[in-house]
Amino acid sequence: MSDPWLVIIGLGEDGLSGLPEASRDALAAAEVIFGGPRHLALVGAGARGQAWPVPFDLGPVLALRGRRVVVLASGDPFWFGAGGSLAAVLAPGEWRCLPQAGVFSLAAARLGWRLEETACLGLHAAPLNRMVPLIHDGWQAICTLRDGAAVAEVAGWLVTQGWGESRIWVMEALGGARERVREGRAAAWTAGDVTAPVAVAIRAAGGMGLPRSAGLADGRFATDGQITKAPIRALTLAALAPRMGEVLWDLGAGSGSISIEWALAGGRAEAVERRADRAANIRANIDGFGLGHRIALHEGETPEVLPRLPRPDAIFVGGGFDRALFAALPGQARLVVNAVTLETEALLLELQADHGGALMRIDIAQAAPLGRMQGWQPLRPVVQWSRPACA
Repeated sequence: MSDPWLVIIGLGEDGLSGLPEASRDALAAAEVIFGGPRHLALVGAGARGQAWPVPFDLGPVLALRGRRVVVLASGDPFWFGAGGSLAAVLAPGEWRCLPQAGVFSLAAARLGWRLEETACLGLHAAPLNRMVPLIHDGWQAICTLRDGAAVAEVAGWLVTQGWGESRIWVMEALGGARERVREGRAAAWTAGDVTAPVAVAIRAAGGMGLPRSAGLADGRFATDGQITKAPIRALTLAALAPRMGEVLWDLGAGSGSISIEWALAGGRAEAVERRADRAANIRANIDGFGLGHRIALHEGETPEVLPRLPRPDAIFVGGGFDRALFAALPGQARLVVNAVTLETEALLLELQADHGGALMRIDIAQAAPLGRMQGWQPLRPVVQWSRPACA
């Protein structure tokens, strides 16, 4: 670490004048300086400057291994910056980082917000629906955006999602000579003269966030009717026991509702569905809940898809279960199977006798109109087999 070939420098809108001596020394010694055009201009890189390729690629930096190289990033390079990408492909002794206060720290300082109580989102490279699982009344967030036009898109999204009463703070060029901070209500935001670099801070008001309990209402999902109904889904999620960061295989995913609720609990899901029309519903649900970064959809027959999937921590089979599929599943994962046919129910009885685990019959009825009154409308009974991971 005493003499790495690569130095990653965090840069603010005040350019060279805001850098500490160590950062200026590294820049002076650099043979090549990588950064966006704005960053290169701020430090006067001149002939030594090399702009990042589009699309973004670390290859040109790695090709210079052993030479004196500087990479410029906004503020803290490990807050949605190039730092994490570079560190992942380099040995610890090859690089060092000299961070600055980033946009999140600067924005929190302007607003007087506790940063540890504020969501920090990189919406410059992610869809606005990424906020769906997070937003709730009183929620505070600071979001980086790709350009000035994105501010109106954020305000419009808040309105369409029922959060039009939210306060927003639009922050341009924080820390530089062009810094400007403006405040308004999402539903009333009309300013079009916003320039990059820009971030928006949000204090949510007026809407309804997602419930945090399992068993979301069926009406929240795009479906053709092939969906694990809410009360049965809640029991299924309890049996699957999701944990942060764990991987679920959702086989015969239908509408993807199990994958959605698993991901909302902090896990990652691999949803497998053979029917194209149902796969379209799964895509719509993934997008609607803002979970594209947590759920991968695989179209195809389950036996053909399984070899391509990452190792699971839990497996759910909601349809198409048979002895051949059971034999193909890894034993080192929790397994939950829901059966609605007599044939699959008989198979589960056999498997439970041979392999242990727990059997539960779920028989639920809901009140429904019956003439001028109400009567009990039974849901299709479900037999659930849950087996813990094998050693």
